[in-house]
Amino acid sequence: MLTTLALHRRSIRRYNGQPVSRAELETLVRLAQEAPSWKNQQTSRYHIVTTPSLLDAARACLGGTNPQKTEGAAALIVTSFKHDIVGHTHGQPDNEGGNGWGWYDLGLQSAYLLLQAAELDIDTLVIGIRSAQQLRQLLNIPDDETIGAVIAVGHRTEDVPRPPRKPLEDILRFL
Repeated sequence: MLTTLALHRRSIRRYNGQPVSRAELETLVRLAQEAPSWKNQQTSRYHIVTTPSLLDAARACLGGTNPQKTEGAAALIVTSFKHDIVGHTHGQPDNEGGNGWGWYDLGLQSAYLLLQAAELDIDTLVIGIRSAQQLRQLLNIPDDETIGAVIAVGHRTEDVPRPPRKPLEDILRFL
């Protein structure tokens, strides 16, 4: 089942404008919460934009051609994490990773979210080129949160072929 979901999931850059319900969006975040996190701190946060005028304003915070790639998406999920908690003890980094562990936890949760979306036949696109400062101001995201990716959520207009993957011997090393 998980293999099927992972092979089915695609990064979609054309959406048909069909809605995604609040209940479905909540389901995505509920499953994301099941991902492991540093000492179970659960510092990841999700700011979900569905209001049409706010969607347009949030799209304007995306860089490159990403505003066009998200047209017709039902929602944009701005992910973040509360910084200086995971990977820290008493405000000091536990190792060289520091706040990198917040990014790590957020990435794990995002992967769960993407797979849950695929199971519900909801499509996604993870966007890293964005203005964190503009999004912070627009959505009133607290200063103690580091903004991660923006995830477009909606329904595809067309099927997208599976992109090639590197051969296993290029990425795997047994010792």
